[in-house]
Amino acid sequence: MTTASVRKVTRIIEPIYVMEGAGVRLRRSIATRQLDYVDPFLLFDHFGSEDPQDYTAGFPMHPHRGIETVTYMLSGEVRHTDSLGNSGVIGAGDVQWMTAGGGIMHEEMPQVVAKHLNGFQLWVNLPAKHKMDKPRYQEVPSANIPTAAPAAGVTVRVIAGEIAGVRGPVTEIAADPAYFDVALEPGAGYDFPVSPDHAALVYLFSGSASFGDADVAATRLIVLGEGGIIRAQAGGSGARFLLISGKPLGEPIARYGPFVMNTQEEIRQALQDLRDGTFVMEP
Repeated sequence: MTTASVRKVTRIIEPIYVMEGAGVRLRRSIATRQLDYVDPFLLFDHFGSEDPQDYTAGFPMHPHRGIETVTYMLSGEVRHTDSLGNSGVIGAGDVQWMTAGGGIMHEEMPQVVAKHLNGFQLWVNLPAKHKMDKPRYQEVPSANIPTAAPAAGVTVRVIAGEIAGVRGPVTEIAADPAYFDVALEPGAGYDFPVSPDHAALVYLFSGSASFGDADVAATRLIVLGEGGIIRAQAGGSGARFLLISGKPLGEPIARYGPFVMNTQEEIRQALQDLRDGTFVMEP
C-alpha cells in the first residue's frame, strides 16, 4: 500500500441528542439533518447515561422490516425479546445482530445495574433481493468475541470481518461488514486495511486521535473517503473507537420509521401488513 491509498476524512459529525422509544435519551450521528445515511449504513446511535431516567423507559415492542440492527454493549444490560421466540440479556461486551428481513417485532429494555448504561446501535440496509427474507438472529456473548493485537499498543475486538488473521464471529451478512472495537494506547498507531469498495466510518468515543489528515477528539463520527487504509494514531490520552465498513448497495431507499424499503409502495405494504396482523414472519 502507498500513502495515496490512505483514506482522507470527508466529514466529522458531532452527535445530536434525540429522544427515541418510550423516552430514551441518546446521541445520534446518522439519520439526522446533518447526515442522512452512508450507504449501506442507515442509522447510528450511542446510548449511555449514569441517570436511569435517561433510559429505563426503553424500547417497547416495535416492528422492523428491510434492515439489520446491530446492538453492541460496553456496559450495563438490556433485556430483549422478539417474535422469533428469542429472549435474554445483552450485557457488557455482548453483540446482538438481528436481520429483520420481511418482518420482526422486538423489544429492548435497558436495566438499572451498578455500572451506567453505555452502548451503540447501528442499522445496516439489506439489498432488495433480501429485504423480504425470513428474519434471523445472531447473539454473540462477549467471551466469544476474539481480540487481535496487530501492533504494539493496539488492541482490536473483532466483531465482524477480519484483521491480523483474526476473524469475527458475525458472518453471512449481506453488506460483508467489518465491525471493530479498537483501543489505542497513548501515541500508538496502526494502518487498518479496509476493502477499497467499502464505505468506512469511525466513531471515536474516548480520547483523541488523528485519522489520515485530521485530528479529532471524542465524541465524533468520522466519515472517510476512498482508499485501502485507515490510518489512525492516538493522542496523548489514548483513544477508543469503533471502525465500521461495509459494501454500498447503490439502491433507492424509502424509509418510514423502522421500515426501510426501496419504494413507497413497499412502505405502504408494510403498514398494511402491520394493520392486517400479517407482518410478522416465521423464522
